[in-house]
Amino acid sequence: MILPVIMAGGNGSRLWPLSRQLFPKQFLKLHSDDTMLQSTVSRLQDIEHQPPLIICNEEHRFVVAEQLRSAGLNHGQILLEPVGRNTAPAIALAAFNAVNQGQDPLLLVLAADHVIQNTDAFTQAVEQAATLAAQDKLVTFGITPTHPETGYGYIKAGVMESNSAAVEQFVEKPDLATAQDYLQSGNYFWNSGMFMFKANVFLDELKQHRPDIYSACQSAMNNTSSDLDFIRIDKTAFELCPDDSIDYAVMEKTAQAMVVPMNADWSDIGSWSALWDIEEKDDNGNVCHGDVLNVDSRNSYINAQDKLVATVGLDNVVIVETKDAILVADKSKVQNVKDVVNELKAQGRSEVSEHREVYRPWGKYDSLDDGNRFKVKRITVKPGARLSTQMHHHRAEHWIVVTGTAKVIKDNEEVFLTENQSTYIPVGSVHSLENPGMVDLELIEVQSGGYLGEDDIVRFDDKYGRE
Repeated sequence: MILPVIMAGGNGSRLWPLSRQLFPKQFLKLHSDDTMLQSTVSRLQDIEHQPPLIICNEEHRFVVAEQLRSAGLNHGQILLEPVGRNTAPAIALAAFNAVNQGQDPLLLVLAADHVIQNTDAFTQAVEQAATLAAQDKLVTFGITPTHPETGYGYIKAGVMESNSAAVEQFVEKPDLATAQDYLQSGNYFWNSGMFMFKANVFLDELKQHRPDIYSACQSAMNNTSSDLDFIRIDKTAFELCPDDSIDYAVMEKTAQAMVVPMNADWSDIGSWSALWDIEEKDDNGNVCHGDVLNVDSRNSYINAQDKLVATVGLDNVVIVETKDAILVADKSKVQNVKDVVNELKAQGRSEVSEHREVYRPWGKYDSLDDGNRFKVKRITVKPGARLSTQMHHHRAEHWIVVTGTAKVIKDNEEVFLTENQSTYIPVGSVHSLENPGMVDLELIEVQSGGYLGEDDIVRFDDKYGRE
């Protein structure tokens, strides 16, 4: 049986300002009405498989769970990485998790941040790969190149037989002249980063070629704990694991590597220009999302999330507007967006890690305004959800209900509030907020005090297991 393993880690820094460390590109709706994670799970519908195993960073766990729940997508467990250690260790964790349960499935390893528009071609390639993987081969999917791309690694294939071939070589991202040669040769494919193999076969190869990674992941999976759908591994053991990709650790060293071509309109959306390439364009070559007004602008990608964006006489540009940041870039230089992210990190700016609107397991909040000794938020609590029982040492809070019903417990006093009603939470008061209703609860929170940081929270009880 096929077990899809969906790797939902990574930061997608080249898609800033939409992609942030705490809400990276796999959780965004970039190419359809579904997020990229939701699309990845949905395209498995024509493949007979076990419920997918999702691997993600621990700080993304509630986003993953909520996106799968809201889309009604069946899934298995969500395996949490306490730290990122690249793809080889992540896949090893999935393989050990299956083997420790007495299984040896065919692992179909997929990234959660790829676009695949031809689902039929994807399904056919998976079926082809399953036949090879059942014969103890380690299969990678090679994307049939459509142009001399310099942003992808390549796979050199041997003689093609029955739509598959032995892998002769993995090669790094080439310069343009080399990429043109690869395209003309006909036996080079883009490296998709998707794989298929038996769990035990992969572990055997990993043990042979990278015993250090094998041992660290084995130790991490020998001491796991579960809560809700989440699997937590031994953090100390995993922190000792080397950082390496599956290509370097296994695929470039094994004698059992095979490549199956996939011509499925694939893209890894590694930049804003890559997204412009695959999107439908208007008569002037523009791709526009949101409230956009163009006057004599051409060949551009414009994404307005919150405000009207108007352009005049622009050509070959990218403009991405969010509530707290705006990117303006030459479309031919968008790979350098990562330099902006690096500079934001160096300056300690919050825009590198989170949006103004922040998602929590109970809902979300939007920071509307802040100044000296005050902050204003719009808080949305999902039906049946409850914030932790908590207190603050440095701030007081005023809550005004806009829609819905709020159940407030304040120093053991319980009160229900509806539209236009409010309450005051003094400094040091132990309190909680719950939505007992059937519709979203929305309220305005006004914080005041000498320190308003999110770390001024002492939690006494939390249904989501946060500390």
